[in-house]
Amino acid sequence: MNQYIISKMRGAIFSFLLENGRAVEIHCDNENRESILGNIYIGRIRDISGTIGAAFIEIAPKSVCYIPIAELNNAIYTKKGSSSKPQQGDELLVQVSREAIKTKYPSVTTNLTLHGKYILLTIGKKQISASAKLNHEEKQRLIELAKKIEAENEWQTPDARAFGWLIRTNAEGADRRTLLKDMNRLYTQYCSLVTDGTHRVCYSCLFSGPHTWISRLSDLYEQAAEQFLTDDQKIWEDAREFLSLYQPEDLAKLTLMHDDMQPLYKCFSLEKQLEDALTERVWLKSGGYLVIQPTEALTVIDVNTGKYEENARNRQKTFCKINKEAALEAARQIRLRNLSGIILIDFINMESGKDEAELLENLDKLLRQDPVRTTLVDMTKLSLVEITRMKKERPLKEQVSLVSPL
Repeated sequence: MNQYIISKMRGAIFSFLLENGRAVEIHCDNENRESILGNIYIGRIRDISGTIGAAFIEIAPKSVCYIPIAELNNAIYTKKGSSSKPQQGDELLVQVSREAIKTKYPSVTTNLTLHGKYILLTIGKKQISASAKLNHEEKQRLIELAKKIEAENEWQTPDARAFGWLIRTNAEGADRRTLLKDMNRLYTQYCSLVTDGTHRVCYSCLFSGPHTWISRLSDLYEQAAEQFLTDDQKIWEDAREFLSLYQPEDLAKLTLMHDDMQPLYKCFSLEKQLEDALTERVWLKSGGYLVIQPTEALTVIDVNTGKYEENARNRQKTFCKINKEAALEAARQIRLRNLSGIILIDFINMESGKDEAELLENLDKLLRQDPVRTTLVDMTKLSLVEITRMKKERPLKEQVSLVSPL
């Protein structure tokens, strides 16, 4: 059984997605600090740098964010200077697309996105598309269904701006009523956002989602979790309110398991699973191990034979076996630790090109199961496998260190 557990540990709120009792995702949130990811603000352009093709926008006094200059052409301005081009002092709607990571500013975008459980409303481009994780037939069915719904409603926004829809993986098997409900809510939300924005002062937050640990409930695939468990009364009440409003069909999954003698983190060995997700070395069942070392620019994962008893006659067979197991665990660790950016995996060298191709094909399939966009780029000339993973939230280790110093 797959379970999503929200529990308080180490003075923070931890969320664990377990598959058959084993963590595949862990998130850590400060109980008293809300994430700004996904929030929509009226920001002010502080500086424009043509040299690096970027602008810097304040969403609060001294709270600076980064945005590519090209995106300013599609902006919804609430206060515009005399020039038709973006200029210092212009005020506009922006959405935080990535939190601050290490020394980098948070990133914002003018391509606003509003999230539903089954569909997203996207600003700036009039098209209907669907998640690449859906099979071709289901993708086409859902796109045609969304097109019919849109034609029947003839929605017009207050600013006459084009907007489109992105159908999520969660929508697999959804009927007309399900999609229509999500689309209606998002359309109404967007109209209110634009209308409200013209009457608000700079730095106003026009939209902020619920607590981060609760909003993730809508990001879980339909089949990802059969139970939502918590042992905290307040978290249970907040989750129940959120599900009642946005996902009433999932209310039956929510359970409060309060037991002073046996808290959830003990029942499911969550402390141990967290510790394992923070260590540098990860042992494989075969006796081999991974060494995971994040750096400022990238993350390196090194595969080692370790305790595996090597038979000289079957040397290449041994390497293939360890690499296959390492690929499975590396894909899990990337998601578990929320690693992002450039990731290099140094597998044990194999002599056969066929074995290498099979390893890459298998790894690619595993990475495609990650809800965050993850791409296997290629194997370099030095036999390093290069992977990129979209940056969104801080890595797990950084999340934990901010609320509970390691």
